[in-house]
Amino acid sequence: MSRAAVSVTFDNLGEASDLERGWWPEDEPLGAHYSVTEALPRVLGALDDAGLRATFFVEGLNTELYPDTLRDLDARGHEVACHGWRHERWAGLDPAAERASLARSVEGMRALDLEPCGFRPPGGELTAATPGLLRELGFSYCSPAAGADAGGMPALPFRWELLDAYHYLPHFADRRGSRAPLPPARLRETVLEALEGDAGFLALLFHPFLADTDERVAVIRDVLGRVRELVDAGAVRCAPCRELVENVNGAG
Repeated sequence: MSRAAVSVTFDNLGEASDLERGWWPEDEPLGAHYSVTEALPRVLGALDDAGLRATFFVEGLNTELYPDTLRDLDARGHEVACHGWRHERWAGLDPAAERASLARSVEGMRALDLEPCGFRPPGGELTAATPGLLRELGFSYCSPAAGADAGGMPALPFRWELLDAYHYLPHFADRRGSRAPLPPARLRETVLEALEGDAGFLALLFHPFLADTDERVAVIRDVLGRVRELVDAGAVRCAPCRELVENVNGAG
């Protein structure tokens, strides 16, 4: 590649993860999660203002809970990709459960006239069976954590230390070496530094449910603004993952 490639990506949508972990109250109705009703419009506004298109890795359950939202993402030129059915901890699935989750997600997306090309495993790790299943179901790439074995599948890896969740959430304490969450300013600094230093592919990864304060949204806006500047300067190409995978993996 003659210049760096950047893809802006967002993981998770709606109640899927909370349902999988048993955190969702039984008497709470589904289909009006703040990550969709409040945070996503702010994220989409930031993308529109920067003139950038992103990849949204969403759980297949959202094809049932938020079909119009997924159609709208596609209509805006963003990529709708797969993040399991209900944010299952991917590395812990047996082959039958893994197949069922992927097949159900693909079926749900195709029913909305969406064709998922990419898969990002919840938890970042693939199983030995994942690459074969992805090929069988028509996926063209995966996006695991850096260092994961993609089994020869074209891969666009992400780096944990660039995630908003890595900075903000308690269960990343051991990984980041701090029990206290890191401030949004630290995320801004880390991601902007990565944008200046990487000559190859870089996945930027945010979560709509963490775009829940003005300060956190401002970080996303600042990062997208810098990406726009780099695109305008001809320093990077920024596009959804499906448009970058062949060149990044040497097939283009």
